[in-house]
Amino acid sequence: MAEVLFYEHPVPLNRTEHKDLRLKGVPNVKFAMNAHSVPLTGVEFGIAARDLLIVFGGTSMAEAGPMAMLGLRQNENLYVDADGRWAADTYIPAFVRRYPFVLAEKPAGQEGDDFTVFLDESYEGFNASEGERLFMEDGSDSEMLSKAVGFLGEFQQNIARTKWFMEQLVKHDLLEPRNIRLQKDGTDGKEGRSINLNGLFVVSEEKLRALDEKVTHELLREGVLGWIYAHLLSLINIDRLAQRLDVREQAEAAAGATKN
Repeated sequence: MAEVLFYEHPVPLNRTEHKDLRLKGVPNVKFAMNAHSVPLTGVEFGIAARDLLIVFGGTSMAEAGPMAMLGLRQNENLYVDADGRWAADTYIPAFVRRYPFVLAEKPAGQEGDDFTVFLDESYEGFNASEGERLFMEDGSDSEMLSKAVGFLGEFQQNIARTKWFMEQLVKHDLLEPRNIRLQKDGTDGKEGRSINLNGLFVVSEEKLRALDEKVTHELLREGVLGWIYAHLLSLINIDRLAQRLDVREQAEAAAGATKN
């Protein structure tokens, strides 16, 4: 997973250097405005499938990972408006919600756990006077920080389970390439343009139905068979994503006409 997406200046959380640091609430997710996709963990599929298109992306099937498609043009998140507000009543992936903190692997040779907590010092919510403290006067974690670290730990466990899930999809040859092509209508009788999304994979329903009983039961017992069907159900959200692009383009055209 692209762990440092969004993070402009990630540094290890330090009790000494950050002892006076506070975090105030910021009513926007501007940091995610340019993300046209983000990684997704399997446990999120069920709720994410209601709103988001879930596909698998990578240079090959063996390296593919699940992701939520958030846009159809490079560097554009259609779920975040110009003010940085996420679309109301739509699911926000955990990958986005954990910001400005992240668990990252420690440099080789350092003692302690394999992962350490990093934060993005560039995040506008960090300061020394407003918001909730990261550390208490005695140097212990504040309740806010404890919850944030707990969320990171849970997210990391979900990543590990998702990795196992992907290994099963590859092992049983359940993935197939899928190129998504959208044809945009033109104006004034002109031919419209097309949008092509390449390098994507989806679960093959034909191969899924052909699985033997033992493998199917294992996937069911492990709780991941539902993930597959949530992914398949989410594929219809390509239409909703296209509708969001239409609305965005109409707003851009109206703004351009006003300027002229």
